[in-house]
Amino acid sequence: MLTRFGAYLAATAAEGGRRRVVTRFAVTSITGLALAALGPTVASATVFSGSGCAQVNIIVARASTEAQGQGITGNLATQVQNASAQTVSTEAVVYPATLNNYASSESQGVTNAKQELASAVSSCPGQKQVLMGYSQGANVVLDVVTGNAEVRPSTVVGPAPAASLSHVAAIVGFGDPGNIVKQAWDLGTDTSTNGIFPRSSAQLHALTNFGAAASTRSWCDT
Repeated sequence: MLTRFGAYLAATAAEGGRRRVVTRFAVTSITGLALAALGPTVASATVFSGSGCAQVNIIVARASTEAQGQGITGNLATQVQNASAQTVSTEAVVYPATLNNYASSESQGVTNAKQELASAVSSCPGQKQVLMGYSQGANVVLDVVTGNAEVRPSTVVGPAPAASLSHVAAIVGFGDPGNIVKQAWDLGTDTSTNGIFPRSSAQLHALTNFGAAASTRSWCDT
């Protein structure tokens, strides 16, 4: 079973020292993936005013059954935002995040994530985009690159166009149900069990072509 990363994050949030460890972990992981897009210099962190374009935008897809918004993963996005030397905006993917009718819910998530990405690129073409998701949300953000055939929806949602994906500097997922073990982007303690909706070889090829080995990290734990 996949470890609930969100529960771990919530537990550490009550402990100042451990919270700083989580912050450093998140910032180090995402900055490395985004090619230093999120410089982790707390002393020079800049609060985004909400006007104009931040230098980096994080699009967050919440986990199954969490209330609309960024969910527990939003805490991680906020920590990165507060620790970055560059301005960082965040937004949530609007979708059902239900376990019942999972394929329909996830399809809506992929569709809306693609739309949010396209809108961000159109409004702020010089902005770096980071996709972040947990559980079903991780399924969503990875499927922005691959399409979602693996969840067997009635109508497959295709990947985002290359013109949008070229602006994505990093993708970070936790507990992705579409995970295939032993890929270049895999991390975590579960190195032998695929997700319940394993992606096809064609989808893995799409991730490889996207550059996932350098830009994507997907954590799955036993």
